[in-house]
Amino acid sequence: MPLGNLARKARYWICVRLFARCGKKVNIESHAFFHSGRRISIGDYSGIGMNAHLSGPVTIGDNVMMGQDVVILAHNHKFSRTDIPMCLQGLQPERPVRIGNDVWIGARVVILAGVKVGDGAILGAGAVIARDVPAWAVVIGNPARIIRFRRTSQPLARREAIQSIDGGRLSVLSQKGH
Repeated sequence: MPLGNLARKARYWICVRLFARCGKKVNIESHAFFHSGRRISIGDYSGIGMNAHLSGPVTIGDNVMMGQDVVILAHNHKFSRTDIPMCLQGLQPERPVRIGNDVWIGARVVILAGVKVGDGAILGAGAVIARDVPAWAVVIGNPARIIRFRRTSQPLARREAIQSIDGGRLSVLSQKGH
């Protein structure tokens, strides 16, 4: 598909000039939306999926795969006051999103403000990521929960890692004594 390759090269050429950092051999799929791109940094051999929407400061590591329709938001609406409609309360301060190296982000994943995704993690299709994801974790669901780790020995204790994403609930994985 010659036109496809030409369009891909054109999108890369544009993003090298727009992004804060755009690594080598980055693939920006069609219809990706990222405002001005000035606050996006993407590492070598990574990609932004078709129809992805990136908003705010986002750092993407090396070798990151991103499926279609992914949404990454570094901001959220204020909603603390009940005497003012939420649409009039403005936005909370932005909180940067950081995605490590060798991460697979499945189709239609939503990553919310301030989240850090560790190296080697897999975010299953449709997951809503509202809390940090430890390195090598495989997460699914809404809200996202760890179903396993890709490595048997983790840099963090498994119990601590699971508590950080599941808000203190223990999973079957941690109860087995791994």
